[in-house]
Amino acid sequence: MNRLFVFLALLAMVTQIELNAQPDRWQQGVEYKMNIDFNVDKHQYKGTQELVYHNNSPDALDRVFYHLYFNAFQPGSMMDVRSRTLPDPDGRVGSRISKLQPNEIGYIKVKSLKHNGKKVSYEVVGTILEVQLKKPIPPNSSARLEMEFEAQVPVQIRRSGRDNKEGISYSMSQWYPKLCEYDYQGWHANPYVGREFYGVWGSFDVNINIDKRYIVGATGELKNAGAVGYGYERQSTTVNRPGGDKLKWNFYGENIHDFVWAADPDYTHTSLQAKDGPLMHFLYQENDRTVANWKMLPTVMDRAFAIINERFGEYPYPVYSFIQGGDGGMEYPMATLITGERNFASLVGVSVHELMHSWYQMVLGTNESLYAWMDEGFTSYATNIVVNELKREGLIPGSSAVSNPQAGSYMGYSNLTQSGREEPLTTHADHFSTNGAYGLGSYIKGAVFLHQLEYVVGRKAFQKGMLDYFDTWKFKHPNINDFIRVMEKTSGLELDWYKEYWINTTHTIDYGIKSADKEARKKVKVVLEKSGTIPMPIDLVVTMKDGSKKIYNIPLRIMRGSKEQEYTGTSYEVLEDWPWTHPSYEVTLKLKWKNIEKIEIDPSSRMADINISNNIKETEVKP
Repeated sequence: MNRLFVFLALLAMVTQIELNAQPDRWQQGVEYKMNIDFNVDKHQYKGTQELVYHNNSPDALDRVFYHLYFNAFQPGSMMDVRSRTLPDPDGRVGSRISKLQPNEIGYIKVKSLKHNGKKVSYEVVGTILEVQLKKPIPPNSSARLEMEFEAQVPVQIRRSGRDNKEGISYSMSQWYPKLCEYDYQGWHANPYVGREFYGVWGSFDVNINIDKRYIVGATGELKNAGAVGYGYERQSTTVNRPGGDKLKWNFYGENIHDFVWAADPDYTHTSLQAKDGPLMHFLYQENDRTVANWKMLPTVMDRAFAIINERFGEYPYPVYSFIQGGDGGMEYPMATLITGERNFASLVGVSVHELMHSWYQMVLGTNESLYAWMDEGFTSYATNIVVNELKREGLIPGSSAVSNPQAGSYMGYSNLTQSGREEPLTTHADHFSTNGAYGLGSYIKGAVFLHQLEYVVGRKAFQKGMLDYFDTWKFKHPNINDFIRVMEKTSGLELDWYKEYWINTTHTIDYGIKSADKEARKKVKVVLEKSGTIPMPIDLVVTMKDGSKKIYNIPLRIMRGSKEQEYTGTSYEVLEDWPWTHPSYEVTLKLKWKNIEKIEIDPSSRMADINISNNIKETEVKP
């Protein structure tokens, strides 16, 4: 009997230790060394890749997979067919891939592959290289993968390519054989059909040998600035750069999961050391449509870094490059490709947006295929705040700050709910039925998710939670449960209900004031109703005729608590909680009816109520 008691006590103690333990999620690791020899006449290049792969998982891996993204730019590819069969294809793609000629397509051809010095068999399946290893890579071990490959740069269609619409020679994203990610959910060998990316953390040491007339901008730090000389430090058009010979550009970056570069013989390069941030590089073609705006851009982005670092966490890298190229705006580690012939407000907006991805994709590294909204939505939310602050400080001439920078996202979300095209945010990014549903869901509903969460948990807890989330999960590929758990810890509230309704469903919110009447000389009876499916806590705000406000917070019972008071100098009272099963809620307020000007649900407009016409009750003095 005593032995049984001791055994049960030990079992309980071990179980408690396991429940309390929260070890870091393991991460795979990579060390890339690549040498590229580029032929600008043929738009082709040959490359070698030495890759040390660190299998930090508990699993033995008998296969590995690589992305061969350029193979998407061939007639009949999955990207081509997908674009031609969507009801609302991306206008940049449309049917263009189907019309590419052999000298216009993109491809990556693997010529040889070795695992620890021995050749292995492989098969190219569209944009994925499937590799069968002769010997598995054991858990907690490393392997060396050596590859030779050759590739052709497609004409600019989507993100990557040559000769974009603004005349940039090469926008080199998704240009190399990239090892697929293996995480706690297994391999992520998704074919490339036009959406976002997911990669393994590691280091990239890249040598690019290219015609010496070209100036190169890229991910990481340029390690041989002296060797490339004035070409990187001055406007290229002011110097004589003879053709024929090549220069080697060596870039290096750590703790990143991708590498981008761009090249053009007419790039102007400038740089500025941010006061609270990295060394910033700016590469663009100087002409009447760019010169004034790109000269103003560094000062504004210097201030943007300071705002972002304070509000969302410290940027951890030594450099960042804003590079004219691509087909709009696309983020990469330590760099972005953006079209540059924009008005200044647009140039700042796209620069801030792509920079914000450094936090929610480059540092946190969420799997965008599964949780696109955790990158695009969070980035959009933060961009709205940062750009609005830049406007408030007068750094974007001709633009004025607004009281609610998220209002546009709420309007977009409202349109989405009425369109009949909304799909749950749990939908895989590649499998949305329309581009519109993906875009509005990921960018717009994702932004609303955050601003509305501030309403649920309170401003102070929310802002702390955003910083804690970044600091806790940087370089760890977090998912939605990880984010929600951080917010639960900072707010002290249960929030799984919020995640389940907002992310897993397309249900909507609709609350209203059913009635508000004088009940006695110093009492007012208010009846609220819930017509929508999603339950929410309610801020019931009474504005008195003397201008003062009284806030009554009605928590949801399933929250197991309530948010702290958000506004100083305002009366704040937490009322009895509201069970989500109940369609109505009654409360008697100890107020004089004649002193009330109006009663309103959520005047902050942070709750995404799809019908606000019944959210306000204005009073008349009754005898």
